[in-house]
Amino acid sequence: MNNTIVQIPGGVCAAKGFTANGIRCGIKPTSTKRDLALIVSEKRCAAAAVYTANLVKSAPIRVTKAHLSDGHAQAVICNSGNANTCNANGLEIAEGMSALVERYTGIPADDVIVGSTGVIGQQMTLTPMENGMAELAAGLGEHSDLAVNAIMTTDTVPKEVAVEFELSGVKCRLGGIAKGSGMIHPNMATMLVFVTSDVDITPEMLQKAVSEDVKTSFNMVSVDGDTSTNDTFAVMANGLAGNPVIDREGEDFDTFRKALHTVTVTLCRGIAKDGEGATKLVTCLLTGATDESTARTVAKSVICSSLTKAAMFGADANWGRVLCAIGYSGAQVDVDKVDVSFRSRAGQVDVCRDGAGIPFSEEEAKKVLLEDEIDILVDLNSGEASAEAWGCDLTYDYVKINGDYRT
Repeated sequence: MNNTIVQIPGGVCAAKGFTANGIRCGIKPTSTKRDLALIVSEKRCAAAAVYTANLVKSAPIRVTKAHLSDGHAQAVICNSGNANTCNANGLEIAEGMSALVERYTGIPADDVIVGSTGVIGQQMTLTPMENGMAELAAGLGEHSDLAVNAIMTTDTVPKEVAVEFELSGVKCRLGGIAKGSGMIHPNMATMLVFVTSDVDITPEMLQKAVSEDVKTSFNMVSVDGDTSTNDTFAVMANGLAGNPVIDREGEDFDTFRKALHTVTVTLCRGIAKDGEGATKLVTCLLTGATDESTARTVAKSVICSSLTKAAMFGADANWGRVLCAIGYSGAQVDVDKVDVSFRSRAGQVDVCRDGAGIPFSEEEAKKVLLEDEIDILVDLNSGEASAEAWGCDLTYDYVKINGDYRT
């Protein structure tokens, strides 16, 4: 069997039977950006999702959970410009968005995944979406790029990716779009990720794949340590590729999971690199842990450290901040065994061995840390488990962006 996974263009429209669109309907009258997206499958899909662990949840999450209770969906509608969270009429708006999809596409409202992103606690009306829905539905096509632009808020670049692979000799595709720049510290799973596939898979196996994937993908991303009220990662699979249905574990399921993870990790890196005000993607590559839980805990602690993030912004090889983050992570670690290095396109500099500093060139370290993608290599030297976590540097612009985000 060919297990090669190849990246292709197309985003959420790469898989058979999916179309998308994104328009400006004026949710924020002062904005000129696209603010309403629609993704549609020509056939009802197996569907699965994970959501924020924040006790304050958006109305779209509550509605989507109800709609996916039977494991199926056929469309996604998502707006930017207003999070539809902590609104007295929130459920009415979210259900109204689903009803608009039914009115203009014929897809039942309870087969619609709903997403919203933007400012929390702002009054919202359905009127702009009612006025724009005819245009949105009429323009459905291979427009993943328009859809991803319509769900962006403080994002500076769109995040979309698609892959092609084979299951039992049948060519299959899977693609996704994401938004996320600030308020990124998923614990679920304002981060939104929508993935489409033409793979034939049962809802139960799809949910299993999604729930397992987030442990090593979106739950390993952090920009600022704030878990959003709107985080949603949803996948729809319509089966149009014609592969033998995946209804149990096995080689095809493993390949599907690998393809899904290829997409989610690409989106993770895109979200982290586009962190609000960020100038650098910071990846912690953790090895030598006693178990996977320890590896994930320590890796995420490193990329969440505000002091480490600030050091990366200043290109300062202050490895003590990395050791500090390891020490307060809560994981049981023998700090006297820890090795730390910094790596980028400019080279690698080793800065710590067995929990203690070693001589290194500050000049060479500066060159390494001035690059826009930096790896923090941590070896706990205590086992075989490993993990990868993604974050960014902490800059002056992060405070500027969030100091007046609402106004």
